[in-house]
Amino acid sequence: MKKLVLVAVAIMSSLGFAQQNTTEYKKRVLETAEVDFLSSYYTQEGDNASVTGGIGTEKLTDVTPTIVITMPLNADDVLTVDLGISAYTSASSSNLNPFDGSSGASNGGYDDDDDDDDDFDNKPTNSKRVRNPIGSPWVASSGASSQDVWTSVNASYAHSSNDRNKVWNATISFAAEYDYTSVGFGGGFLKLSNDKNTELSVNAKVFLDTWNPEYPTELDSYFEANGNLNNGFFNGVDILNQNGTVIDKNAATGSVWLPKSATLGLINNKARNSYSISFSLSQILNKNAQFSLFFDLVQQSGWLANPMQRVYFNDVDNFYIGNPASIQSYISKSNNDVFQLADDIERLPNSRFKIPIGIRFNQYLNEMLTLRTYYRYYFDDWGINSHTIELELPIKVSQKFTLYPSYRYYNQTQANYFAPYEQNLSTSMFYTSDYDLSKFDATQYGFGISYTDIFTKAHLWKLGLKNININYNNYKRNSGLQATIVSASFKFLMD
Repeated sequence: MKKLVLVAVAIMSSLGFAQQNTTEYKKRVLETAEVDFLSSYYTQEGDNASVTGGIGTEKLTDVTPTIVITMPLNADDVLTVDLGISAYTSASSSNLNPFDGSSGASNGGYDDDDDDDDDFDNKPTNSKRVRNPIGSPWVASSGASSQDVWTSVNASYAHSSNDRNKVWNATISFAAEYDYTSVGFGGGFLKLSNDKNTELSVNAKVFLDTWNPEYPTELDSYFEANGNLNNGFFNGVDILNQNGTVIDKNAATGSVWLPKSATLGLINNKARNSYSISFSLSQILNKNAQFSLFFDLVQQSGWLANPMQRVYFNDVDNFYIGNPASIQSYISKSNNDVFQLADDIERLPNSRFKIPIGIRFNQYLNEMLTLRTYYRYYFDDWGINSHTIELELPIKVSQKFTLYPSYRYYNQTQANYFAPYEQNLSTSMFYTSDYDLSKFDATQYGFGISYTDIFTKAHLWKLGLKNININYNNYKRNSGLQATIVSASFKFLMD
């Protein structure tokens, strides 16, 4: 009998459903404050950058330190505050202005300052001007958009009923980076029944986001110069056709670069809002098994395209700035000194409805092994359908150490509006060359190790170390994108 009790406790603990003790006094929901320090390092390589129209370097690195503080306010209420920073460098984003830096816009036209904007008014007649700046989708620019810091803060409050069978929660969040801000709020309810073996929850969230749009530099400059290719950044800069011949900027329409944006304009709605409601049901089947079902309903509205991302059309002429000799090898990595002017920015519908449906099933195998499985099916009204399968096999090698080998497989269909570089048509209403919306398969292999000390013997100031988790994951798409993610977390309990 004693062994059965120990097994039941172990499985519920490993699945995250430890039961509350029932005693004559009111047990606190959280006995002491908890502090989690988390950090991750992410790096990727690829050749399908959306900022440069579906080709070009996707090299990116990201470091994300986060601190999560969970505090009991009293016996029933818990407050959690989550503070995060994401500092990244992106070769793709840097090519928002491929002409910036030593080979950039400040070396062409009249722009001689350090920002991403081209200034056209009150330029002195002796301003330094070097003809023909160069750039390439395969070479990272050193401009301001090559790196940024994303910051976020989230606060959530949870209240439990006296019998601990009901939990109400509310959340509020804020996040910002140089071209985007987001404000979110939400709430939910959780109900335990059947001796706490059944859990039913519903949560709703709203995110009200605002673009501070950044555009490809040639389109931004075109509008600032009122379409005059002899003014501003374009003044004194040669524009080349597909044959490498310098065009006559005063020629009739059809022989000069005329982006579709000149007719459609750029962003006309800076809002991007998301509304979601989530449902989940979890059930402990027996002392060895547990499963959960979930599905979400998500509605998005506003400007859902990314204004940084270029699109090139198949049915219009191409125009370039840079070395004419490199035009014929434009899509090759050997091209490092010519850049194609955008035909337009990405444009997508102003609404999107998404539904993910999933199931988890966890099986306690023995004192060493637990099998965790996950499947999700997703579909939306943009034409994407996807399947996700995850397997994890925690191996408890001792009372304190557990190993976590894992595998994840994902595939999706192509969005209705996606086409690769130079395969979209100018007659379409919506178009993108963002490979996140393409058809692809992806695999991810991972391995983690966890250390747990239930007695919190190690201390940092007044914090006792509860556990340490370190994880490594390797991600690959059949499109060529590869990524590595290393993460670590440290949980402390306040003495």
